[in-house]
Amino acid sequence: MGLFSFIKDAGSKLFGGKKEEEKKVELSRQDALKQEIQRLGIPITNLDVDLGQAVTVSGRTSTNADREKIILALGNTEGVTAVQDHIEVANPEPEATFYEVKRGDSLSKISKAHYGDAQQYMKIFEANKPMLKDPNEIYPGQILRIPQ
Repeated sequence: MGLFSFIKDAGSKLFGGKKEEEKKVELSRQDALKQEIQRLGIPITNLDVDLGQAVTVSGRTSTNADREKIILALGNTEGVTAVQDHIEVANPEPEATFYEVKRGDSLSKISKAHYGDAQQYMKIFEANKPMLKDPNEIYPGQILRIPQ
């Protein structure tokens, strides 16, 4: 549990724009964040998301991997600068390292830096599913899980 910082202007655009305003879709930011976790299919019970100085998330997951994916899914949303984690984990295992993508990065370059082997990039890709759909689609400012 703790506070995780993110870049406000990077990430998924869940909170609407002109198209949504024109359609008069009235989802609260809180509901949009909850729906994103559901859409990604990350298992969590008793999910609660509160907005304040940071997005505060609570609930219960089976693994640290699911907990970390929820934190990243919320934090890698445009407009979110911090996620306060209050998620309980039933079966804790070692936590992954979080890495901020820099300009010019690729998963193979990140893999080489962290594992000493560029060919292990799929390990990083798999650790960040379902947020990542393609190993070639990462962007500067995005935060990724780097499993041990």
